Amino acid sequence: MTERPHSAYLVAQKQKLVDAVGLLAPSFDYVSVLGTDDRGISFAAQPGETRTYEPAFVQRGFVFRAQKAGKVVEYATSSLPGDDASSCARFVKERICLLLEGNGTEGTGAEGDKGEVVAITYPTIPDEPLIEEFHGMLEFDPMTAEPESVLAKLTDLRTRLTDGKVVVSAMSRFDFVDVSRIFVSPHRQLFQSFGWAQAYLFGYARKGASLKTSYRSTSGRKGLEILDDLAAQSDALAEELADLLDAQRIEPGEYEVILDPDMAGTLAHEAFGHGVETDMFFKGRAKAVEYLGKRVGSDLVTMYDGAAGVDQTGSFLFDDEGTRATRTLIIDHGILKSGISDELSALALGLPLTGNGRRQAFSHKAYARMTNTYFAPGSSSYNEMLASVKYGWQLSHLNSGMEDPRNWGIQLFCLVGREIVDGKFSGRVASPIVCSGYVPDVLAAISMVSGDFELSGSGYCGKGHKEYVKVSSGGPYVKTRMRLA
Repeated sequence: MTERPHSAYLVAQKQKLVDAVGLLAPSFDYVSVLGTDDRGISFAAQPGETRTYEPAFVQRGFVFRAQKAGKVVEYATSSLPGDDASSCARFVKERICLLLEGNGTEGTGAEGDKGEVVAITYPTIPDEPLIEEFHGMLEFDPMTAEPESVLAKLTDLRTRLTDGKVVVSAMSRFDFVDVSRIFVSPHRQLFQSFGWAQAYLFGYARKGASLKTSYRSTSGRKGLEILDDLAAQSDALAEELADLLDAQRIEPGEYEVILDPDMAGTLAHEAFGHGVETDMFFKGRAKAVEYLGKRVGSDLVTMYDGAAGVDQTGSFLFDDEGTRATRTLIIDHGILKSGISDELSALALGLPLTGNGRRQAFSHKAYARMTNTYFAPGSSSYNEMLASVKYGWQLSHLNSGMEDPRNWGIQLFCLVGREIVDGKFSGRVASPIVCSGYVPDVLAAISMVSGDFELSGSGYCGKGHKEYVKVSSGGPYVKTRMRLA
């Protein structure tokens, strides 16, 4: 295992940032800067083509935040202005003062620069002393690997899965992002550098006019070593694809269901992840604010979100506003306890800071966003859960999900449903399946939770239709009732 170094670029800029913030501090009630330098590489193998390319989450730039008399403004730039700290501070101060004086939302500056006014009066942003840094660890570094060797592994994965009879095509992909962030305020100096990776194996099976697809994925704050995890899942994927060719349509109705950890994690993410983002509280777009301290699920439902406490793609030392990561207890034995906050919505509502202020990039606004969202394990075994089902379905391999935090509707889309009759699998398979319900009803119906615990971080989370960040979700197997179609 090797330690991830901090970005040489950010290390070279650190003293300039510290000095510039020190020069700016006397003019404002609060000032800070976030510096980002995220590199990355992606590899893909598909029929007739292998390629490398740059993943979407690559960025380099800085965002300054300042507050005066309750007003908060931000100024983002792709490079630090000026030859030294003094000229940098003068330039940034001019832009910030223009934004503080104006009523618009856009500032002016050099090409690639952006300014934003948050037109609300906030309590003073806290700046408690903290100096800390974090270096992640990797076993095999994708940034120094020979591209041909990585593409050869991905090609082998897809060709092994493809038999030309049942599985007629396959593709594989590996993405890696090397994250490096520095945060400086008058009393804080934080630095973190780590890598996260994700890999996918997609298969396509055909019988006559029927074409079915499924996948396996793996992820973590790791490197190329995750490809070994993906290879271990290839045989199970081939068997599943063969089963899917005989998949039938499900009769619409309400059923007992066992959700695998991926599906259960997405239920947590969609049900009370987006619904407890406190900027949605502030904007009046979340029904959950009316239920704080009240029952929203069965006694078996305990749910967390946090970048601390677990290690997956949604983990970090500090968020994009310089708040140290925490683990937030959202639901405690069925009682809604707390939301997850960005800095400004927490200040506006008088709520604790939870370390969930995240930006898609330095040039984007910080919102309250999920990190790692999951149900806590229970006391049942998976076999006990399966045996308890008189008639129902086990659901696995999420395709997508959506929610309505204002009205608490939820939909999950899965690729594989396996029929359960008298506590055993009947052999009947359905695909695809749409799962829906009213969030409190679905959570109240949770009657068994397994002792397993598994997180998956191979997806992304958007704020509405935009503002994507890396997250993970998961937990145990969960038994509940949902409407299926």
